[in-house]
Amino acid sequence: MTSLIRHITVDCSDAYRLAQFWAALLDGSLAPDDFPGDPEATVVASGAHLLFVAVADAKTVKNRVHLDLQPQDRSRDEEVERVLALGATVVGDHRKPDGTGWVTLADPEGNEFCVERSAAERAN
Repeated sequence: MTSLIRHITVDCSDAYRLAQFWAALLDGSLAPDDFPGDPEATVVASGAHLLFVAVADAKTVKNRVHLDLQPQDRSRDEEVERVLALGATVVGDHRKPDGTGWVTLADPEGNEFCVERSAAERAN
């Protein structure tokens, strides 16, 4: 048997607050034993478990690894608007006039992620 990925772990300054953002973004939930001020918080979402761990060091450089998200029930542009309303910021807009491309965003602590086109948009 090979190893399986149990969590994707993100260092952050406020584990609970950042986990709340990602739970809302992914339509997931926080583990029942996670509370404000905890040093760790887990988001359980379809397809992934994210573990947020409070660390003293602030983020200073671009992520070496990031998540690429594909909307399941809305377009890329609708998802970008929803994520912005949750508190993300645009880092780079790589959308092209022909409808291809993606948007790079940052969560409330500056961790980058991308929103790509939905499967329906890719099929067109």
